[in-house]
Amino acid sequence: MRPKERRETGQSDLLRSRLDSIIDMDHALVKLARTVDWSFLEERFGAVYSDKPGQPPLPTRLMAGLAILKYTHDLSDEVLCERWVENPYYRVPRTLAGTSAVLC
Repeated sequence: MRPKERRETGQSDLLRSRLDSIIDMDHALVKLARTVDWSFLEERFGAVYSDKPGQPPLPTRLMAGLAILKYTHDLSDEVLCERWVENPYYRVPRTLAGTSAVLC
């Protein structure tokens, strides 16, 4: 069993803009997110996934996307978390999961 991925329904929240409408869809991280075979990663990581007490389920796309960003930019865990909060491009894979574009 693997963690459930949250998919966008296409419904807009009145108080929030969709990420794909405020970022450059030709940005390098958006392009990278489009090239990753997310279903392959979800299948492979799902095989070792465990949902036990003390091991909260986090979406595969989020964890794999963060690992890719951390390795690519040689970031510490702390800096990665700071950048994820500050930089909308770091949230592209996760946010655009329900669209054809999506890294975390």
